[in-house]
Amino acid sequence: MSTWRTWHRPLVVFALVMAVWALGSAVGLLVDDRVLTGAPIWAKPFKFSVSFVAYCLSLAWMISLLGEARPRLRRTAWWAGTVVVAASAGEMVLITLQAVRGVRSHFNNATPFDAQVYALMRDTVIVLWLGTLVVAILLSRARTTDRATAWSIRISTVLALIGAALAVLMTLPTAEQQRLDTAGLEVLENGAHSVGVSDGGPGMFLTGWSTTGGDLRIPHFFGMHALQLLPLLVLVLAALAPRFARLRDERVRVRLVFVAGSVYAAVLALLTWQALRGQPLIHPDGATLGAAAAILLTAGLGTAAALLGRAAPVEEGHGHAGGQVVAGDLRPHRQGDQVVRPGA
Repeated sequence: MSTWRTWHRPLVVFALVMAVWALGSAVGLLVDDRVLTGAPIWAKPFKFSVSFVAYCLSLAWMISLLGEARPRLRRTAWWAGTVVVAASAGEMVLITLQAVRGVRSHFNNATPFDAQVYALMRDTVIVLWLGTLVVAILLSRARTTDRATAWSIRISTVLALIGAALAVLMTLPTAEQQRLDTAGLEVLENGAHSVGVSDGGPGMFLTGWSTTGGDLRIPHFFGMHALQLLPLLVLVLAALAPRFARLRDERVRVRLVFVAGSVYAAVLALLTWQALRGQPLIHPDGATLGAAAAILLTAGLGTAAALLGRAAPVEEGHGHAGGQVVAGDLRPHRQGDQVVRPGA
């Protein structure tokens, strides 16, 4: 089991810097009354810095699980994590620079300088994505810890990469931008996060997600933060295991992780579909509600099947057998000449 001292140091340091950055952006929200495309000018630096805190700490922990037993994998993962830090730092500097200037950081082609900033931001996102991909591949090859945790990491990194890749949809020119370009007129913006409406319209509290049209930031956000939510589920299951005997079975926990990962992927697909149809998150139509109900039903049936499915056999009197720890016997015990500890 890793401790925080073994976590990827640059990612941890960057997460701490982002926490301070978020505080500074929060001060900006309070003292700077400028508004850009319907949102406070410091809202984007604040949201991105908070997101980077969660993202980088999760990645730092995952890299630590490679352990000293696989030094080559760990070394490569360390460099990949460091590349993620460099790309993320560049992204935040550019976002904050544009906030200070009072102009949009994304989709902005108003001046040659703004266009260059936006191009650099696209490049940093690609580098960040590739760095995370390398870490995901290395983690999939290494036996990091118990199977439930290992599978939660594999599934969550894939979903996070898909969520990050969905940002490509925002870079595509809108129908109006294509019309202007075809007419030979100057196009000041290239891409948008809203679908069916212009950016800067009415939005949800804090997130700013559109309440009148689709918003591609929703599936992008939801997908990327699978990196925290699925491993968190495993921690919750482990915390509940002493009270619920069924959860002490590793095979049951693995099945629950697969159910959670499948449901998460289905919800991510639903959110993407809803956004692409120009539909606000808070105003779903019958088709969206029907799909959500089907996902909910499937989640319930899958959870029941995972809990009621065949459990690992337990040898009476022993603390560990077939992946199951027996309640009340958490002390070391002997099997022949060998001392066996629970969970070993």
